[in-house]
Amino acid sequence: MKKRVLVLGCTGSIGTSTLKIIKEFPDLFEVAGLTAHTNADKLSEIAREFNCSKTFLTGSGKKSGTSFDFPELADFISSCGATIAVNGIAGSAGLLPSVYVLENGIDLALANKETVVMAWDLIKDLAARHNAKILPVDSEHSAVFTLLEHYGKKALDSIVLTASGGPFRLFSKEQLKEVKVEDALKHPTWNMGAKITIDSATLANKGLEVIEATRLFDVPPSKVFVSVHCQSLVHSLIRTKDGALYAQISKPDMRHPILQAMTWPDFYENSLEELDLSAFAPDSPLTMTFAKADTDKFPMLALAYQAADSKPSATICYNAANETAVSAFASHKIGFYDISNLTEKVLSNHHGFIPSSFEAVFDCDKEAHIYSQELLQ
Repeated sequence: MKKRVLVLGCTGSIGTSTLKIIKEFPDLFEVAGLTAHTNADKLSEIAREFNCSKTFLTGSGKKSGTSFDFPELADFISSCGATIAVNGIAGSAGLLPSVYVLENGIDLALANKETVVMAWDLIKDLAARHNAKILPVDSEHSAVFTLLEHYGKKALDSIVLTASGGPFRLFSKEQLKEVKVEDALKHPTWNMGAKITIDSATLANKGLEVIEATRLFDVPPSKVFVSVHCQSLVHSLIRTKDGALYAQISKPDMRHPILQAMTWPDFYENSLEELDLSAFAPDSPLTMTFAKADTDKFPMLALAYQAADSKPSATICYNAANETAVSAFASHKIGFYDISNLTEKVLSNHHGFIPSSFEAVFDCDKEAHIYSQELLQ
C-alpha cells in the first residue's frame, strides 16, 4: 500500500526534495496534501503536477485570536488522509503543524528543529498518546538515529554532530565584525532558505541541532560534541562505550535523510549519487578534515549549550531571540555579533520553567520575541 504524504512547506528546499523522492517512487508514495506559506502560484503548479486537490496557504488562513490555535489548518491536516507528513516549515511556525499532525496519529518526518527545541516533552507525549512515530530528517539527527537503530541506545557514550562551519569558518573575530548579510548567505555546501543559511553562518543552526540531539536521544549536553567538517560527507557520528566511533557517510544531499525517514525501517535502491571512496587517492584534492568548533568566534553555539543545560523554557527563548535577531540582521539593522549579543541578553534575563502545555510554550515564545524587539529598540 502506498504511503500518503502530506508535504508541509512544499515550496521550500525540504519540500522540493521530498517531491522529487515521491516522483521517483510512484509505487511507494502519493501526495495527500500540500501547504505553502504565501506562494499560491507555485502551490497550484505543484498540486497540478501531483494531481493533489488538498492544498492550503498558511499565510492567508484566518487564525483564531490565540497564537496556539489555527482551526483551518487543523481541519485541513485531519482531512488529508495522510499516513506520513514531512514538515519542512522553517522556524517556530513549524511547531503548530507538527502538533496537528501528531494529534491525527500521522507519522511525522521532522525537518523543523523548532518543534523539538521548543516543546519536545509535550511533542513526545503527544506522539505516544496517538501512536505516531517521529522520524528525524535533519541530516545530522537522521545519521544518529540510524546508527542508534543498529547499535542500540545502551551502547551509546556520546554523539558527534558535524558542521560545515559555514562561510566564515576561517574568518577572524575582527573580520566577523564587518561581515554583511550577502556574505552570510553564501553557504559553501547546502542550498537552503535565508534564515537557516544565516543560522549556519553564526553556528546557531548547529546550536539548535545540539539542543535537538539532547532531546531526541535523551543525552546531556556534555555528551554532544560538534566537529567542523567542511566537506559535509560525514553527517554525524556516535561513540560507543568501548571508545569506537561509527559514522554515516554520503554525498551532501537532503534526499538521503528524507527518503530514509519516509521509508523507515526499510532501505530502497535509488538514483541518488553514491560517494566513491576510490576518489580519495593520495594525489586527489578530495579529503575529509575535522576540527573543533570555535565557540569564542561563534558564541551562538556556546549559548545553545547554556540553554540546553537549563530548564526547557530557556531553549524557547534562545530560538525566539535568534529569530528576532536574524530578521534584524537580514534587514541590515544590526551587525553579525549583535545576533549573539541579543540572544545572550534574553537568556540572562530569563527565569527558566517547565511548560505544562503548548499554550505555555507559545506564550513564552511570544514574550521572548517581544522582549527581543524591545532590546532592539
